Amino acid sequence: MHVLIIEDEKHNQRLLQGMINSLRPQWTIVELLESVADSIEWLQSNSADIIFMDIQLADGVCFSIFEKIDVTTPVIFTTAYDNYAIQAFKVNSIDYLLKPIKEEELLKSIEKFERNIALISKTPNYKELYDIIANREKKYRTRILIHGARNYFKIDVSSVAYFYSQSKLTFARMKDRSEYRVDMTLESLEKELDSNVFFRTGRNMLANIDSIVSFEDYFGGKLVLKLNPPFDETVTVSRLKNSAFKKWIGK
Repeated sequence: MHVLIIEDEKHNQRLLQGMINSLRPQWTIVELLESVADSIEWLQSNSADIIFMDIQLADGVCFSIFEKIDVTTPVIFTTAYDNYAIQAFKVNSIDYLLKPIKEEELLKSIEKFERNIALISKTPNYKELYDIIANREKKYRTRILIHGARNYFKIDVSSVAYFYSQSKLTFARMKDRSEYRVDMTLESLEKELDSNVFFRTGRNMLANIDSIVSFEDYFGGKLVLKLNPPFDETVTVSRLKNSAFKKWIGK
C-alpha cells in the first residue's frame, strides 16, 4: 500500500509517519509534501493508494489541489477543526483525524479504510466541504457603532429585532422596542451579518429569526410575517423567496 502524506509541519509529519510505520509496517510512505504547489506537481505524474492530508498547508488551503487536478485517491484529512465541521466530513464520506492525532484513532481510520476500500467514494464533494468549513470560520459582525445626538455608542447585533430602510435611511429596531439610525445600507448589513440569524425578507427589511413570531400564506404566493416588536407596515416575503425562507427558518 503506497501512502502519501501532505502536511506542512515537520513535527506532525514525523509523528504521523512513525505511527503509520508502527501500525502498518508493510505500507510504504512514498512521499512527504508540505504545500499545495508541491502536491499538485507530484500528483500530476505520481499516484498513491491513500493520502493523509492536512487542510491548512504552507501556501494555502488543501482544497486548491482539487481545483487544479482530479484526485481519485481516497483521502483521510487531518484537521484541527471543531465538531461542526467534522459533520461535513462524514456527510461527504471522507474519513478524518482530529489533531493532535492519537494512535488508536489512526488505527480506527486505517481499519475503516481497509474494510471499505471498494466502497469509498472516489469523487467526494470537496467544494461543498470547503464551503461549509469556510462559512463556519467566517467572522460575522457582532456590534454596530451608533452616532447619537452628542456621542457615539455601540449596540449588539444580537439585541436587534430587525433592520429596515425608510426614505433611503436605515434603522435598527431593538428587541426592547428602542430604535436607532444606522450608518449602513441593508445590502452592507446583509453581507456582514450571520445568514443563519438574519433573513432579507424584502428590499426594505432584514429580520432576526428571534423576532419572527409566526407567518402565514398571503396572496400571490407570498408569506406575511408577524414580528415582535410589531412593525408599522405589513411585512411580506415574496413568492420567489417563499421556499428559501421556509428552509431557513426550519434549520
